[in-house]
Amino acid sequence: MKKFLLALVVLFNLTAWAGASKVWEDSALNAIVKRGELRVGLEPGYMPFEMKDKKGNIIGFDVDMVKMMAKEMGVKLKLVPTAWDGIIAGLLTGKYDMIASGMTMTQKRNLKVNFASPYISAGQTLIVSEKVAAVTKTWQDLDDAKYTIVTKLGVTGEIAARKMFKKAKIRTFETEADAAQEVLNGKADAFIYDKPYNVLFMAKRGGKGVVHWDKDLTFEPFGWAVRKGDPDFLNWLDNFLYQVKNDGRYDKIYKKWMIDSKWLKKVQ
Repeated sequence: MKKFLLALVVLFNLTAWAGASKVWEDSALNAIVKRGELRVGLEPGYMPFEMKDKKGNIIGFDVDMVKMMAKEMGVKLKLVPTAWDGIIAGLLTGKYDMIASGMTMTQKRNLKVNFASPYISAGQTLIVSEKVAAVTKTWQDLDDAKYTIVTKLGVTGEIAARKMFKKAKIRTFETEADAAQEVLNGKADAFIYDKPYNVLFMAKRGGKGVVHWDKDLTFEPFGWAVRKGDPDFLNWLDNFLYQVKNDGRYDKIYKKWMIDSKWLKKVQ
């Protein structure tokens, strides 16, 4: 009887080991290490997370984070510029190993991908025409058929706009820059988008003709996205984030991109 129980224990352990081994073999993390390269999908048009400088190099908060990530893995980094409307599809078809592109962790997206722990949070805020701001006080005042709200297509700004503004006209654009420009040009009354972008937009434009209503309208944690069924990669990313948030490296990157504005000279 004891020999039989011992045999069952050994069999169980071997099965568990084989299962764990299979999970590791199928992990993107294992593939990254073997390949010697971390491939990251991102859309380089979202300041200050990812954007192109005057020389055409992709820079930003997310870029610095994944550079540090690749260094800790002991591999090279390959950035894969991707249009936003196809960025999740690109991950699922294996064009890159992860997405690091200021992506909000929504439940809808979570049905398709898994997210590591949030690395930053940024709610939606409004940039409003000075003329409109002079006769309104809150976002509720903008929910009127005579007003036009603009945002970027397919992002959480659009989701928030359609949820909050039932009466106002909503127009979407391929880029956040084009949408915000509509307010500057007097063709729209307000632009709704992520707070970090709006803060930098105001700093860059000098606030001429527009005002920033900087109160967060939503709660939006950003996370790195990976394919489903990959606990090893998620574990590594969570531990990486925990480490850098507690050893000072994260704070340096945060200050560089979210507090200082020296980097604006590289893109203007």
